Amino acid sequence: MGPAKVIIVSSVMFAFISYWRTAAIVLCDLASTSYYIGGIVEQAIGPAAPWFILAVMIFSYGVRSVYIESCSLFVRGGVYRIVKEAMGGFLAKLSVSALMFDYILTGPTSGVSAGQYVMGFSLLLLKLYLPGFKDHISDEQEKSVRRIGSVVIACAVTLYFFRQNILGIHESSGKALKIMIATTVMAVIMLTWCVVSVGVHLHNGDSINAIPLTPNLEKKVELETAKEKDPYGQETEVYVRDFIDPETGKPRLLWNNGKEGAERIEINTNGFKPKLDEDGLPIPKENQALKKLGTSKQDSPLGWLADIHGLDRPQSWLSLIGLIGLFIAFGHSVLAMSGEETLAQVYREVESPKMKNFKKAAFIVFVYSIVLTAGISFLAVMLIPDEVRMKDYSDNLIGGLARYVWSPWPLLNIALEGFVVVIGFLILSGAVNTAIIGSNGVLNRVAEDGVLPDALLKPHPRFGTTYRVLYLIVGLQIGVIVFSGGDMVVLGEAYAFGVVWSFVFQVLAMVVLRFKDKSPREYKVPFNFHVGKTEIPVGLLLIFMVLFFTAVLNFMTKEVATIGGISITAFFLIVFAISEHYHEKKLKGRKHSHMEQFNKSMTSEVTPESLGLTKGYRKLVSIRSTQNLFMLERALDETDPTTTGIVVMTAKVLAAGQSQEERAELDAYDLQLMTAVVQRAEKAGKQVRPLIVPTNNPLHAILNTAKDLQAHELIMGASNKYTADEQLEQIAFYWISLHDGTPPPLTVRILNAERDISLDLAGGNRIPKISEARARTVAELRAAGVGVDRVLLAHDGTQASSDLFNAVLTMLDAKVDLALVPVPEAGEEAVNGQGVLNLDEERARQLGRTLTIIRLDIPDGPGIVAKAREGLYDLIILPMSPELPSDSTKGLDERTRYILRHAHSRVMLAAAQTIPQEIVDLRPG
Repeated sequence: MGPAKVIIVSSVMFAFISYWRTAAIVLCDLASTSYYIGGIVEQAIGPAAPWFILAVMIFSYGVRSVYIESCSLFVRGGVYRIVKEAMGGFLAKLSVSALMFDYILTGPTSGVSAGQYVMGFSLLLLKLYLPGFKDHISDEQEKSVRRIGSVVIACAVTLYFFRQNILGIHESSGKALKIMIATTVMAVIMLTWCVVSVGVHLHNGDSINAIPLTPNLEKKVELETAKEKDPYGQETEVYVRDFIDPETGKPRLLWNNGKEGAERIEINTNGFKPKLDEDGLPIPKENQALKKLGTSKQDSPLGWLADIHGLDRPQSWLSLIGLIGLFIAFGHSVLAMSGEETLAQVYREVESPKMKNFKKAAFIVFVYSIVLTAGISFLAVMLIPDEVRMKDYSDNLIGGLARYVWSPWPLLNIALEGFVVVIGFLILSGAVNTAIIGSNGVLNRVAEDGVLPDALLKPHPRFGTTYRVLYLIVGLQIGVIVFSGGDMVVLGEAYAFGVVWSFVFQVLAMVVLRFKDKSPREYKVPFNFHVGKTEIPVGLLLIFMVLFFTAVLNFMTKEVATIGGISITAFFLIVFAISEHYHEKKLKGRKHSHMEQFNKSMTSEVTPESLGLTKGYRKLVSIRSTQNLFMLERALDETDPTTTGIVVMTAKVLAAGQSQEERAELDAYDLQLMTAVVQRAEKAGKQVRPLIVPTNNPLHAILNTAKDLQAHELIMGASNKYTADEQLEQIAFYWISLHDGTPPPLTVRILNAERDISLDLAGGNRIPKISEARARTVAELRAAGVGVDRVLLAHDGTQASSDLFNAVLTMLDAKVDLALVPVPEAGEEAVNGQGVLNLDEERARQLGRTLTIIRLDIPDGPGIVAKAREGLYDLIILPMSPELPSDSTKGLDERTRYILRHAHSRVMLAAAQTIPQEIVDLRPG
């Protein structure tokens, strides 16, 4: 049998990202909506849209709080895990089916939209600067070119981010961060320029568009258009202004068919002239998405509720019908929260400190969405003329702002619009990336639960990512892009369904879990009250009620989203159900237990370079059992990932006669152990390098691995066979032997739930703990496990011991526990000694200091050491006789001897823990 090789184990997507990268992934979806959400909502409810978008953005903070609480319960959370824990598997599959409908449409919608921007601006430049181009291309040809070009671009963007996700979260999140940096630059320039434009208009006495507070929920009619010149001198169609009712000051028009006694029809067209049919009546505007699906119906924000009398025009917005109307308008704006679920899906990859960084990322997302999405919506209504805003810029409000902001030269507007289009392409492309990351996370959770085949989770042989899931996602998205033919109408109408219903299931599940699972949480949604011992989650309940009411109204008012959502959700639900049934059949009655999928590689030795250990410190943690990972949990808690790399190894004892091929295979126990390692590392947000070392001598293999890695610290669990001292003796022997008697420094720590025993070999090489490095007070340093918490002082009853006691009492912090062990001298001095001891006890009581007296039957050395070990004392202080023999210090160095003989103050000698003498005798030679 050849020498046993080390098995290097790598897990799926086992990397962690900063809170900036986390926020960037989510913002690529949320920020992309700033380009089109204002137009989508205004087309539905009129120019009051910005107020409802702002309301949604403020409300999103509550939804974000729900996701923060859910992630504090489960590292691999999201709607599927939360709903299953709270309400069972069927509703979990239903909720994730609705969510997948959203994700599968989000990517194509954003990709096609990005392509539309690029193609539209390219055609504009050709018209402006290529003479005769506009005369050789008709409107229909231009539309065809835009659609085909947008499909090609969307497919290219999807395949690009598919490749980035194959490479891993660091690659895809890095691209997202760069996109958000560019978007931030654009946002600052755009918002500043718009505010300056508003100031210029007001200074010049020009009016800016008013933003009404109430939504327009009336059925839509076709509007008259006329030819006008845009700021670039290009001929374009604009809506024709009619008049505003002088009595009410509102753009409400009255029409009839011109015949005597005919019914008068009152409609709200926001001040624009409707097209009339032969009878003089306004021509209804068809819902284009329904038309493409083969249904002809007048467009209305009320959908199937359009025929309810008074709902489109309530007498008071504070009435029941009026509040329903406001919720309908709110529902049309809820799409602005698209991307929130991705926040939960990337929690697994957030680096340490996990929850703290997650909260930071969530707050960045909130502030960014308020400023950019709501800000752009308000400024667009104020600055872009009403006649063209919905006619030409409903899907690109920022582009319209670039064209209509104040500028001394038109060329500046063209440059700004070009910049906005480039950034729009990037941010919408980033939304494609977010959709891939989010859907990958969702399908991973579903597969881990046995609903989808385990084979889908097989890691990429080189990059360790779930490439099979990514192939499935990208295949579906490319199919949607090609099927849409570059037409945004159906895509834009459909994908609001999954967003709101996934939120409803998520929040309802969290409400249920508040009563079902009362375990401590790192974070809770605010506004909780207690009735007796029962906690009432008022904040969660309010968020749920708003979302549920909105979802129900969306279900009845957004026909395309409802029809498409139900159809595709049912499709995914059926696929999940069939797949789960097939998987359960394969298990033959056994309960599904998730095991991580691992890649493995073999090597005859390991080095810091081969494991990618680039940090200044290296820590080796030895583990044996899934039932005893305390030492790993402690190591993860105290390690600073910016300075220290962690290697986790287990010594796999070989059976007699086992072959080289057999020892390389990961058996069920190996998979369980490595799965447990990955789960704890994910919870801590810190990266580890797992190793399996086949061996016949586990302790030798551990020390040899520490040698190969040039480890600074070795952490092990307590032995079941040997005492801690015996275990340390064996470790010291092996370490010295491996280095031919001249070992390098190594700190060895034996950990269990009660004790942390350290042995510094060759001077030791302790790694600063993260809490120790960041401590700013003595209390924080002590909390980090540094310093003295419990002191044991031997008191022989002499006045010298009493003086030492007073010195220690005044020197120690009040939070340090102090105990006295009487070591009385024989004879008459014992009686006097008891009196001195009683006085010292009284002194401690006067000072309000707790003092423990430990009385031993035989106060000898073994008794004191045993009591110190039992009481977990950090420091033992022994009094020394003031009359030392002349040779008592001969073993000390000259400096120490001089200080002892000439110092005017008390001198306390501190002895360090040493290697037991028995080990020294076993050294080679």
